[in-house]
Amino acid sequence: MGAETDISGGEARDTADLAQFGYKQELKRSLGTFSSFAVAFSYISPSTGIFTLFALGLTTLGGVFIWTWPVVALGQFLIALNFAEVSSHFPVAGSVFQWTKYLAGRTQAWFTGWIYLFAGVLTVTAVVATLPLALIPTLNGLGWTSLGAGNSLLHTQLVVALITLVAITVLNIYGVRLVALINNTGVLFEILGMFVFALIMLAVYNHQGFHVVTNSGGLHVGGNTFLVAMFMSLFVIYGFDTASTLSEETKDPRRAAPRAVLFSIVGAFVIGGVFLLATLMAIPNLGAAIKGGYGPAQIIEADFPHAIATIYLLIVSAAIFVCCLSIMAATIRLCFGMARDNRLPFSRPLARVAPTLHTPIWSCVAIAVLAAIPFLQYSGAGIIAIAATAMIYLSYFLGNIAILRARLSGWPKARAPFRLGRWGVAVNIIGLLYGGAMLVNFAWPRVQSNMTPNQTAGALDFHIGFLNKIPILWTVFVLILLIGAVYYLITGRRKAIDPVVTPPPDDPLPAAGAEAGPDPLRAGIPGPEYRVKPGLS
Repeated sequence: MGAETDISGGEARDTADLAQFGYKQELKRSLGTFSSFAVAFSYISPSTGIFTLFALGLTTLGGVFIWTWPVVALGQFLIALNFAEVSSHFPVAGSVFQWTKYLAGRTQAWFTGWIYLFAGVLTVTAVVATLPLALIPTLNGLGWTSLGAGNSLLHTQLVVALITLVAITVLNIYGVRLVALINNTGVLFEILGMFVFALIMLAVYNHQGFHVVTNSGGLHVGGNTFLVAMFMSLFVIYGFDTASTLSEETKDPRRAAPRAVLFSIVGAFVIGGVFLLATLMAIPNLGAAIKGGYGPAQIIEADFPHAIATIYLLIVSAAIFVCCLSIMAATIRLCFGMARDNRLPFSRPLARVAPTLHTPIWSCVAIAVLAAIPFLQYSGAGIIAIAATAMIYLSYFLGNIAILRARLSGWPKARAPFRLGRWGVAVNIIGLLYGGAMLVNFAWPRVQSNMTPNQTAGALDFHIGFLNKIPILWTVFVLILLIGAVYYLITGRRKAIDPVVTPPPDDPLPAAGAEAGPDPLRAGIPGPEYRVKPGLS
């Protein structure tokens, strides 16, 4: 009986805490600390990113590319420290969009959320396109050798990706608890699978020795090649803010979310680093692997007996699948959070929560449809992955600018469970310098990472002559920003939105407060008085 009282008391506390931001509890609050960590870890999913872009790193720097891993992990950990503090202050669905909404003006918040929404959509596309890279070799190993034979490989990858997109959409519609159950199981398998198989490769299939980390295989090692080789690590270590995106479905989110944000990076760095080292050491012939553009699947198949290799690829396929689930769940919550604030086209249906399933069904469907658009002309997982990662970094950068401006204006005013204290400004500035440098790296025109459609050997064609001569990432950036700007100027900035409401004493700063206006229900009333937004449903 006592345990039940504690649980209900915790739920009542979390519901009241959310209400102080002007929102009523509609989503089902069922995630514990481990589930919160697991969702963030599975979004990062070391096995997913490594399988997608391992070949890019290997063919650029040989074994030396492993040194990009700690560099990116350290830079992202600084970003995560900043995000952990903000998530402890603002435990609401929407992550970067919500933080910018509370700490900056309406326009900056909207564009940050818009960019972050499409970054999430592209990430969903990239990861469902990654699953076939592991699943098709798995099915071949199980005897379905006709899959992906010859010129039909790209078509088979497309079909598998679309089936995956439908499956994760249905699962997300049926609720975060089901997603969390599958996700928790998948994360355990991913951690154990990657670590155990890494140990086996280190002990039994060590062909290269530890010195492989200094062996470039004859490739040039320089600043530019190092920056290109970073793209695998950059694609892996992001999405840690997912734990805060699901705050409205997490118990005690002010404490659980910051822990999950930070632990997910630490866990991914350790597990992924050990697996990367073991995979490089297990390459039978480094020169042949570089020439053939080997990924982990080819290396595993070259070393392990057929049955064992198939089992491992099956584990990796499961890990990538749960990664797809968590990324879509996070993107759906962002869409829901923006629609609930009337910030998107068709906000009313997108913000509607099904009373029995406790999920925003139309947000689920909308994200699935948007994620399917790049498949109209499928060009492979690698190109989509780089575009998705660049968009994420841009939204992170814009969010960090808003946070720094708030810090310089005196935020935070209240003490949250997780705080950086006097280190906050320094961490914020270093994170911005790192993020800005990576944005330049993404945008730099080069065939390895930001090619033009003309350089894709016919895989991508915009069917507009001059666009085929422009780097793909530039086109993606401009298109998403242009559509957003047109919508915002014509409709978005005129939409009626509720005032920004935060619990005292962390009221909005002047930039946000000027548009929000005073809360008449709070004026002169001590304690955590609040009002609940009527919502759009």
